[in-house]
Amino acid sequence: MKCVIMAGGKGTRLWPISRRVKPKQFQKLFSEKTMLQETFLRLRKKFGVKDIYVSTNEEYTSEVEKEILELPKENIIGEPLSRGSAASIALTAAILAARDGDEAVAFFPADHMIKNPDVLIEALGAADNFLEKNPMSIVTFGIKPISPETGFGYIEKGKILGKDNGYEIFKAERFVEKPDMMTAQKYLESGNFFWSSGMYVMKMGSVIEKFKKYIPDTHNRLLRIKKAVNTEKYEEVLAREYPEMDKIDFAFSIVENDDKVVLMPLALEWSDVGSWASLKDTLSDGRKGHYVKGEHIDFESENLLVYGGKKLITTIGVKDLIIIDSEDAILICDRNKARLVSEVVKKLEESGKVTLL
Repeated sequence: MKCVIMAGGKGTRLWPISRRVKPKQFQKLFSEKTMLQETFLRLRKKFGVKDIYVSTNEEYTSEVEKEILELPKENIIGEPLSRGSAASIALTAAILAARDGDEAVAFFPADHMIKNPDVLIEALGAADNFLEKNPMSIVTFGIKPISPETGFGYIEKGKILGKDNGYEIFKAERFVEKPDMMTAQKYLESGNFFWSSGMYVMKMGSVIEKFKKYIPDTHNRLLRIKKAVNTEKYEEVLAREYPEMDKIDFAFSIVENDDKVVLMPLALEWSDVGSWASLKDTLSDGRKGHYVKGEHIDFESENLLVYGGKKLITTIGVKDLIIIDSEDAILICDRNKARLVSEVVKKLEESGKVTLL
């Protein structure tokens, strides 16, 4: 089995710390290591370094090289530009299928926090065993919900298909995108729904066939890139084909439409660190107290995230605020409106303020 760390995202909801030049996967948000480094070290518990790949935008390949010195350069897959997760996985499938044949490959986002990684590592063995008997399946890991979250997608489990080393595998009955609070509460109480983690385990041959079925133009371009892998024409073919691939999400285009997607529920202590509010909840274990990084003095405030730099930040009598101080920008936000931070980035783009992106 191989694994791929997907590290090409922009992380706009964690602005102003996450920037184009250094998005959140390259930031030290909750330890002395970057999120990419944390993900790599987590996977090293199972995989040899030669079996770990990092898929990222070409502009970040040098950053990946600096952060993971032991990773072979040929294991860094550079995307010529951002075309979404389907194109990213198609390029990875082309390269790995050309090099390694029809092997199982696990895909992991670079920017997730997992406090009990041994559960995930053990589950990979069960997923691999299932794919040996069911090679056309896509195994996705579902996170057992601990609260009614409206910012996550959900997967409903269907009939049980198997059990391996204590891990149950179910048919993925249906996918639901970001329900309202009342629906999310019903999902939590039912015990039949799980948060969609965006982690997948698949056979490369199967992935290529699914592109053929659901995104045929991208499939044809994938095959042309595959043919050019390890030849002198690779860069030329990549530059011609990749920008024309469908710009679409892998989950939306393939996973949510395929009838061979299976769900493996995991009791992971997990966060996708998708916003400042979720980062605060993760770092403070959901408690209502403050989480502070940097110099902070407070009087009579409640439930703050204060993420500072060199300046002292003082607060008096405020509640449920996110306060982020970077060198050239300050964010002050109601934690319940944290989803709108990405709109700030769009506004900056429209205004041409590229130095702040």
